[in-house]
Amino acid sequence: AAPPSTPLPPLPGGVLELTAECLGIDLSCLDEINSPPLDPEVLSVFVPPFISKEVIQATNINSSNFNKTKRRSFRKKRERPKVENVKNPNGEQKAPDTEDISVPKDIDLIGLPQLCFPGGLYITSESKEDHIHFLVFTDDGYISSNGQAHRESVQTAKAFGCFIPFAICVISRYPYFNALKDCLSCLLVHLRPLKDLDVDDRIKEFAAKLSLIPSPPPGTLHLIFNMKPLQIVFPSREDPDSPIIDLDLHLPLLCFKPEQVLQIITCILTEQRIVFFSSDWALLTLIAECFMLYLHPIQWQHTFVPILSHQMLDFVMAPTSFLMGCHIDHFEEVSQEAEDLILINIDNGDITHSKSSVDEVIIPDVPSQAADLFIKRVESLQLHYDLELCHFSSSTDFIELQMRRRAWQQKLNTEVQQITLQLIVNIFREVKDHLNYEHRVFNSEEFLKTRSPGDQPFYKKVLETHIFHSFLKARLNRKMDAFARLELSTQSEEDRLNSMLDSPRRLTVEKMASKRFNPQYMISKRLVISMPNLQDIKPHDSPARTSSLRRSETEHGSSSLLSTFKIPEIHFPLMSQCVHTYYTDFINHLTRAINILQHDNSALLARYFYLRGLIGLMQGKLLDALSDFQNLYKTDIRIFPTDLVRKMVETMPPSERSLAERKPELKRLISQVMEKQREVTKIDDHVKNFKLPKTHMQLDDFVKRIQESGIVKDIDTIHRLFDALTVGHQKQIDPETFKDFYNYWKETEAEAQEVNLPHTVLEHLDTNECVYKLSCSVKTNYGVGKIAMTQKRLFLLTEGRPGYVEITTFRNIEDVKSTTVAFLLLRIPTLRIKSVSKKEVFEANLKTECDLWHLMVKEMWAGKKMADDHKDPQYIQQALTNVLLMDAVVGALHSSKTIYAASKLSYFDKMKNEVPMMVPKTTSETLKHKINPSVGETFPQAVDVLLYTPGHLDAGDRIEDARPKLWCALSEGRVIVFDASTWTIQQHCFKVGSSKLTCMVMVEQSQVWIGSQDAIIYIINTHSMSCNKQLNDHRAHITDIIVENSEAYSCSLDGTVIAWNINTLKVNRRLQLPCKDLFSVKLHDNHLWCCTGSGILVVTANGSPWQEMKIEENLKDVCSRFLCFQLFPEGDQVWMSCSGSSDLYIWNATDLSRAPQKIHLQDCSEITCMIKVKSQIWIGSRGISQGKTRGKIYVIDAEKKTVEKELVGHADTVKALCSAEDRYVLSGSGREEGKIAIWKVE
Repeated sequence: AAPPSTPLPPLPGGVLELTAECLGIDLSCLDEINSPPLDPEVLSVFVPPFISKEVIQATNINSSNFNKTKRRSFRKKRERPKVENVKNPNGEQKAPDTEDISVPKDIDLIGLPQLCFPGGLYITSESKEDHIHFLVFTDDGYISSNGQAHRESVQTAKAFGCFIPFAICVISRYPYFNALKDCLSCLLVHLRPLKDLDVDDRIKEFAAKLSLIPSPPPGTLHLIFNMKPLQIVFPSREDPDSPIIDLDLHLPLLCFKPEQVLQIITCILTEQRIVFFSSDWALLTLIAECFMLYLHPIQWQHTFVPILSHQMLDFVMAPTSFLMGCHIDHFEEVSQEAEDLILINIDNGDITHSKSSVDEVIIPDVPSQAADLFIKRVESLQLHYDLELCHFSSSTDFIELQMRRRAWQQKLNTEVQQITLQLIVNIFREVKDHLNYEHRVFNSEEFLKTRSPGDQPFYKKVLETHIFHSFLKARLNRKMDAFARLELSTQSEEDRLNSMLDSPRRLTVEKMASKRFNPQYMISKRLVISMPNLQDIKPHDSPARTSSLRRSETEHGSSSLLSTFKIPEIHFPLMSQCVHTYYTDFINHLTRAINILQHDNSALLARYFYLRGLIGLMQGKLLDALSDFQNLYKTDIRIFPTDLVRKMVETMPPSERSLAERKPELKRLISQVMEKQREVTKIDDHVKNFKLPKTHMQLDDFVKRIQESGIVKDIDTIHRLFDALTVGHQKQIDPETFKDFYNYWKETEAEAQEVNLPHTVLEHLDTNECVYKLSCSVKTNYGVGKIAMTQKRLFLLTEGRPGYVEITTFRNIEDVKSTTVAFLLLRIPTLRIKSVSKKEVFEANLKTECDLWHLMVKEMWAGKKMADDHKDPQYIQQALTNVLLMDAVVGALHSSKTIYAASKLSYFDKMKNEVPMMVPKTTSETLKHKINPSVGETFPQAVDVLLYTPGHLDAGDRIEDARPKLWCALSEGRVIVFDASTWTIQQHCFKVGSSKLTCMVMVEQSQVWIGSQDAIIYIINTHSMSCNKQLNDHRAHITDIIVENSEAYSCSLDGTVIAWNINTLKVNRRLQLPCKDLFSVKLHDNHLWCCTGSGILVVTANGSPWQEMKIEENLKDVCSRFLCFQLFPEGDQVWMSCSGSSDLYIWNATDLSRAPQKIHLQDCSEITCMIKVKSQIWIGSRGISQGKTRGKIYVIDAEKKTVEKELVGHADTVKALCSAEDRYVLSGSGREEGKIAIWKVE
């Protein structure tokens, strides 16, 4: 134990940091009432803890120094210093060792009195009304609530008949504005009847109460404390990354018009020097704080002093950005003395600026579309509570009235949050299109070019700020914060499709039409893309997805799910036994709540465990506290207090540490927490703006520069581009060539954005078609006009009155030739295109453009054929990129070899001519579609695991929850989720750990369990798409998970099998099998079939052996290790494969001692996975096709034991298979290709 004089650490996460009592004068110097403002001073400071360890130890409460913080001492200098009385366990008074008062290191008690009386301290002849205002100390996030009362001094009232201002300041780390205001209001009620000598005791009692109240953990649990006469509510933050909101967010909307609110937001985003003014000190802080919350998750990076006392007015002369607040009395003084300030008058809603040293200060407008939507939504809000009360009966219960008002405010706060967050998302949504994540580059110039002229002044200013730089860091770190969640949930269908195809940026027909015509015109037109028809596996009642604003997960039902927990009474006088009783009552209340709570409400259960762990820690019950924190892994790991638990472990006495490590679950917890500390690495958070190179580039540097530019990411394509730009030169690229190429590419992109097709042309095109290339005006046998190329077709944009004449779709091209025709004495280069659907050959006299168009049309034709043959729309997107790169190469190079250089990029055309890969007929008929989960990545990623989850639509579910999904596990713990009805990405990559993922299973509609090589099972909430639970009971790689009724079984490589209760996540049974390479487990006929590398072990549900088959007894000469395992219960069959073998072995499940049947798979190198689909076994493998190694799938009739189909759909080994309701099979391939194929089941 620590020495007796060491103070007990304050409650971690406690509400109170410090309480100070301020009085304004030295009474001996008082001459008259109407004197100038006097200097206030601090009389008393109350800082937790209020009981020493020596006292606590008398009640056997052990404590540790895990939560010590640095303090500095403040000595109150007075003639007769006040001494706090401390009693020892025997009740005798004990003199303190010092009169030093330990205060938080960032709280300046010398400057505090000025802020408690910011308008100055005056003695009055009559009592004035009590009032409260708020301060903010930004260094450590402290907030302060100050209550001021005018009390008649007992000592001086008779002599002077005066009233002396008296202030109480409560300082907290948490912004509980309303809660602390209520607390102070209750205190002031109790102080009024007291004499001066009793005031300190009552304030100390008040401070002691607050110091024992914990701040609630993030989530939906609010804490209620009875302060008498009010019920005080301490609200929780929504999630660990969200701020606590305990103020009325609609206040600025009452003070300013929506247009003015936007102006103020612009001033903050552009980091102006801002000063708020008001005659009400409380409003200054509340309004400023509201604007800070409006920007969330963007954060103000500069000085924030919402209240300046009259002695601090010179702060506004600071040259850097700031946000400050002054009393309205100082408005003229500040506006005259300081330059370049934005002056905001809260009282009358005016926004002006002070004198300027340069030109007049201009506040740019918020982007028009975002502003219009914001104004419209704000105007629809009900901001007046009195209107809400009209239809209610009058309440006779004050507590009920208080709760009703609080519920209304909470609902309104949520609406305001959603509106302001939507504003931020609408302003910055397209920033992500100009980011390069690999090299952490933001192309600000290109982003600005894509903004409308009216919006550019706003973005030019914002892009230079620290605020925006911090925002970019979060985007490049792929932080899934409130911005990212809302941005994802409100994506349009077109944006989702584009994210799947990684297309060059061009204006679609739909967007072109929306510029000129009623948007409703295009709604009925379909988004055309090669998608499989999976309508039969969509939920029958599933509504169509729209691009309109949808409520995010945080809004979805949030208000109805809020819960409260009433904190037990704290009895006084404050002695050790009282505190001990309070902690015991708190734990008993929490234990009762835990015992009666249903396990399906795991989120609320987690909050109870968190609080019980916190209070147990204060009682010194460290093992109990650790166990409660351990339970957060199975209820909600997002609120696990890692730093607190680490400090507990580091300072735990050896005896208790030894006891903890005897319990396997606590030993694992301690190990994980301490390992995390060692694994912490500094996040690379630098951000670069793209700049053109100034030196010559070798291949590697060129690859990096092109990727940074955002032109293309695929390394193979960039290598071909490098070859094209260095034709006839040494293998390096000079800065001028790069600049010419880059500028031509961007100019072409900008020109394409300006293409404005007439209505008569648009109606012939599909909504997602883009015009990628326009020729010069040429003569053709269809008339004079410009040839236009989209990703689907060629058409002629006729001159005169613009019209549409279709030339051909790329799918229907039969032949393309570049030739010449005679015209007088000239030979004019001509392009000829023969189409399957037309007898007449199209001819265009393209002259100097002929060779380029010949290359481009052939590449698009070959790309379309590849896309159709392989059912992979990404091929046409790759062909488009190749074509546009050809165009830019020709535009940038000025030599006779430009066409030859451009031909280096004819990838698909060369592939078609040199090594035609014929897709077998059976494969073509069975293959429905291919998707690429690695789209936009530098390299393809192996598809390690696939899981299909069916759609369902329950009452209250979001549209996204109703759709079937495909879950795809990539390398390093990454998971991508697709909408399986459209094959668009529903959830961009999220991570679960950093190890390889090995298995996935849907346990119930709201949970997906994912097993990892780090021995952890991660539980994903399918509504929020986040991991909020973990199962840590395994000690080796998780290899398989299966579900049967209300139980889930997981197995790990060390032979451990655990049966889990799905509802409670408790371990029902743990089996330890006598093997060390267990890789799969199945449940059949109440027996567990466990497959290891060396054989099969069949055990009962309790682990008793039933059957066993060993590889050395059956296949010793032909097989060294089993690799795959599948049960076929209908035929009592066990299907197995061996490493490095092309043979399948089939055992009789009733008697494993019989010799197996064997099926040989032709042209197969190794079987890698297998699944059962209806009466078929689908086998994934690595094999040979047309002389090359390919990923192959064999479909075998399980009854006839014959190969029905041999499918060649992948360029690399088939690594994963899964079934979509036995109607489709999905296969994923290795890292050479990294794609997913969808196959039709016959």
